[in-house]
Amino acid sequence: MDAVLTFISEIHWTAVFQIILIDILLGGDNAVVIALACRELDHHQRFKGIVYGSGLAILLRVILIAFAVAVLTVPYLKFCGGVLLLWIGIKLMLPEAEHAQEVHASKRLWGAVKTIVVADLVMSLDNVIAIAGAAEQAPGHHQMVLVVFGLLVSVPFILGGSQIILKIMDRFPIIVWAGGALLGWIAGTLMVDDPGILGHFPNMPALHWEGGVIGAVAVVAVALAININHKKKLARKAQDNSAQN
Repeated sequence: MDAVLTFISEIHWTAVFQIILIDILLGGDNAVVIALACRELDHHQRFKGIVYGSGLAILLRVILIAFAVAVLTVPYLKFCGGVLLLWIGIKLMLPEAEHAQEVHASKRLWGAVKTIVVADLVMSLDNVIAIAGAAEQAPGHHQMVLVVFGLLVSVPFILGGSQIILKIMDRFPIIVWAGGALLGWIAGTLMVDDPGILGHFPNMPALHWEGGVIGAVAVVAVALAININHKKKLARKAQDNSAQN
């Protein structure tokens, strides 16, 4: 009992919150894929398809994150992961292109499960990098526990409340922008803590907070500039169309 209380007292709750938020922000598409993959199943098999497919996808994601956490000690991988995470944060805040998402719907249970697992594997690169970066804040012996805990807590939100969450995000866009800033923060802290960078700039880890702030500001600033430019293009296009008419 004392060991459990000690473990709970040592949990890095900030990292847990970040992992849950990242899963909710970046995992909304997964719920859509699950629904599309299971749409051709019989009604009594849909629940099994969702449970089996989601369970295998989560297990695979835990393995990928464990691998990512382990390899982040390789020089310059944190820096490269941070650069990719900056783009993921920017992309999160950009207007989505209107296109149909084609997901093969199988009439067989294991066909639908396979579709869910493969689609989740393809779509989970951003989640894996972001969660591995968030877990880096915690002590080494807590990292994978936090990852598993964060994934388990976020699953009900992703599967059961994705539509509600999307409506809240539509009504309060600041949530999405805060999520993008969070990814920028994690990216900045990853980059300044890279072992390869440490060899050239020994004082860089002391700039942990500064790196996070710069990353967050950079993501928001670039996304804001792209959004403004996008709106200007749409306005010019509307003017051209009205002039032609």
